Amino acid sequence: MMLPQAYELPAALVLVLAGALACFAGYRLFRYVLALFGFILGAMIASSTMGLSNAIGMIAAALIGGLAGAAILLFAYFVGIALVGAGIGALVAHFGWAPFGSGDPPVLLVIGLAVAGAFAAMFVQRHVIVVTTGFVGAWTLIVGILAAAGGRGALAAKSASSVWILYPTTVPPGQGWIPYAWVVLGLAGTAVQLSLKGKKKP
Repeated sequence: MMLPQAYELPAALVLVLAGALACFAGYRLFRYVLALFGFILGAMIASSTMGLSNAIGMIAAALIGGLAGAAILLFAYFVGIALVGAGIGALVAHFGWAPFGSGDPPVLLVIGLAVAGAFAAMFVQRHVIVVTTGFVGAWTLIVGILAAAGGRGALAAKSASSVWILYPTTVPPGQGWIPYAWVVLGLAGTAVQLSLKGKKKP
């Protein structure tokens, strides 16, 4: 995601809000979470197509892309579930590959786990939604908190043109505690959601 530096804190707060909702209430608020993450994803993709010096273009592209992304995931509910499963499969490939090699995992591994995750999500929707939103929300929450606190390095960086650039899938150097915090927070969010789901009326 690329935005003018002045929008760094508001964008970080949106990430914190989206992460908290997904982590602790993703199953009950799944449609809203889909729309919110669709907006974030659409904004990230669209804003990245603009030039570093085009501040108005970045903002406009982020808003238009965000609305389009939210609409796509909101109205494509089952497609959204499959995408959630594919996303967690790709996330597993990314973090599972780290101990075995540097750089990005092989494309075929990412595609294979993404496809497997998509199929699994369709068969066990509820549990996949709970676990996925718990862990994806936990990661988004951590990224948002670090960005709001002024974190730089690999998560957020200022370019020479004072443009805020977010790298949401990379752990900053010297921050080895982040994966452990992600797992603990993800498990906590999953446990909370399973507890709330158990009290939900059939």
